[in-house]
Amino acid sequence: MAAERYPHLKVEDPEIYDLIQEQAKFEASTLKMIASESFASYCVLEACGSIFTNKYCEGYPGARYYEGNEYTDRLENLARERGKQLFGAEHINVQPYSGSPANQAVYRAILKNGDRIMGMPVSEGGHLTHGWKVSFSGQDYVQIPYGPDPETGHINMNKVREIALKERPKMIWAGTSAYPHLLNYSEFAEIAKEIDAYLVADIAHINALIIAGVHPDPVPYCDIVSSTSHKMLRGPRAGFLLSKIEDRYQSKYFAESKFNLAQRVDRAVFPGLQGGPHMHIIAGMAAAFKFALTDEFKQYGIQLVKNAKSLAASLQEKGYDLAGGGTDTHLLILDFRKKDFTGKDASKALAKCGIIGNFNMVPGDHRSPFVTSGVRLGTPSLTSMGMKEDDMKEVAGWIDRVCSNISNIDEIAPTIRAEIAEFCKLFKVPGMCD
Repeated sequence: MAAERYPHLKVEDPEIYDLIQEQAKFEASTLKMIASESFASYCVLEACGSIFTNKYCEGYPGARYYEGNEYTDRLENLARERGKQLFGAEHINVQPYSGSPANQAVYRAILKNGDRIMGMPVSEGGHLTHGWKVSFSGQDYVQIPYGPDPETGHINMNKVREIALKERPKMIWAGTSAYPHLLNYSEFAEIAKEIDAYLVADIAHINALIIAGVHPDPVPYCDIVSSTSHKMLRGPRAGFLLSKIEDRYQSKYFAESKFNLAQRVDRAVFPGLQGGPHMHIIAGMAAAFKFALTDEFKQYGIQLVKNAKSLAASLQEKGYDLAGGGTDTHLLILDFRKKDFTGKDASKALAKCGIIGNFNMVPGDHRSPFVTSGVRLGTPSLTSMGMKEDDMKEVAGWIDRVCSNISNIDEIAPTIRAEIAEFCKLFKVPGMCD
């Protein structure tokens, strides 16, 4: 770990410096398996720490409300061009501060308060912003829920169509945060077209899989695609929105509007929801997009799925149930509905041993969201460190030892924690190791 990267903090604010060093040691010695986390590169970290943090530039390139933005215009345009090239999109907005603000802008661009939307509840694998009751999306809009079958763990598209035809929502979310299988965007698009609804994909979790070609691409089928640049894209914590330029339904839903869909997306972000963009973060996003355009990144995306499948198979061989019967993506969910212990119990026990995940509900869960029956595990961070399929078998062995010893975890935790720390030394952590 490069301590010399923070020479001024080390002298002038040693408290923060020490916390950075401790966090770096922790991440380099544990198996970071939270499905929404990975490691940003040195390039991304340097861009995010650049002097672009100093600049106010409300507005968009060529139309700012502050002077002195010649270079911020060039930077934002660079990020936009790279993003459009990466995803084959007609339009991109790179200003959302994160994924939830990006999704909030989607609502503002195409709906009005009280409109009906279809989305997966959090309890079924969806995201807070897809209409969950404690979120603005469930308070300002009416969620029509759909989700995976409790028995199979797969989304039944015939059932989705049946719900859509009955409820006639104005927008359908095709996106998840804890669903281990592929999404069929072409079928979602057919359903949306049949009821004259907008189709929006949330690919925050799976963008690298789409780039690598191991997951279907939503861009040709969706009106808007929402995403983040962290998680498996390995960029800064930020959001972005891809969209069509023209609106299929403008005459129906926005007859009074003189703006096309892309313009309404932009206006929803600024001035609708945000002020000045964070240009240092957009710099980091541009750096992440550049790396994502490489063959190396595509191979990383392919390896993400190989690793997840290897981990899933190894755990199933040891007798563990997985939500949905396995995985086709970067994540899996251990299903402990038949166990006496909860997902929270298992998650905390795993963390004591150096395996960092999160407790998560599974389809048909009989336990509350505060304890759950599942644990969600992902492969982005481990894959970023260079781990392969055989390494996942080692990881599965540690998971098994932990989950088989929940009742006496304090006795075995130091031994497993030490073994994992030694194992992690075999790999390099991006952005932390020279």
